[in-house]
Amino acid sequence: MALTATIYNFAIGLSDVDRAVYESLALKVARHPSETGEHLLTRVLAYCLEFAEGIGFSRGISDPDQPALSVRDLTGALKSWIDVGSPDAARLHRAGKAAPRVAVYTHKDPAQVQRQLGGERIHRAEALELTIIILIAVEIVLGLLR
Repeated sequence: MALTATIYNFAIGLSDVDRAVYESLALKVARHPSETGEHLLTRVLAYCLEFAEGIGFSRGISDPDQPALSVRDLTGALKSWIDVGSPDAARLHRAGKAAPRVAVYTHKDPAQVQRQLGGERIHRAEALELTIIILIAVEIVLGLLR
C-alpha cells in the first residue's frame, strides 16, 4: 500500500511590521511521505515571510516544473517564484526567465548551497534572493509536530 500525505493545520497570527501585513492565517499543508519536517516548516515560514495577495502553494513534487510557492497577479501572471531547499542551478536559471522575482528559502548549510550554485549559469543571478532559515527554530517547531 502506498503512503499518503500527512495534513498539518497551522493557525498563524502574522504580524510583519516592516511590510504592514497583519493577518490571521489558517493553513492546511500537505507533507509528502518523502518530505522532511525541516522542508515542510521552511515552506510554511517562506509562505509567511512572502505573504502577499496572490500567494499560493504548488502541487509539490507532483508538479516538479513549478516553484514550491508562487505569487501571481489577478491575471494569473507569475510575479514571484519562491523555492525551498536547495534547487539546482538549471531550475533557478529557468525561474529567472519565468518570473521577475526569484527567492530561495533554505534550511540547508549556506556553504553547501553556495558551492552547488557557484560558477553555474543562472539567469539574473545577481537578483536572486537567498534566505537562510536557522535550524534551531525549525527543530523547536518540529518537536511540537511529533
